[in-house]
Amino acid sequence: MDGDGDDELLALLDDEYARAILAELTTEPMSASELCAACEMSDPTAYRRLERLEAADLVVEQQAIDPDGHHYKRYAATVEEVTVAFADGSCEVSVTRSSTNPADRFTDLFEGVS
Repeated sequence: MDGDGDDELLALLDDEYARAILAELTTEPMSASELCAACEMSDPTAYRRLERLEAADLVVEQQAIDPDGHHYKRYAATVEEVTVAFADGSCEVSVTRSSTNPADRFTDLFEGVS
């Protein structure tokens, strides 16, 4: 990331709700309602943060199927580490993401159907 993207990412990570969501999603993928309960936030607050976290590529949306066969969304963190480095008169932000690739997401979806 560079410039404005760095500023947006840092502003997002400055938000206590966004950090709480990311922290919860490091344990397991969760639905928005599960995140609301775990993080003690309202539905609109959770959905706004999830939208911003998805836009920053820090979480991904997955489709899941409940025991009754109904589809629902759950979210998984894609970020493992964010580093801010100051050197030579500049500030650089780097993001280390988990190895969640499209094939893994397909496997997760397929296993949810079985």
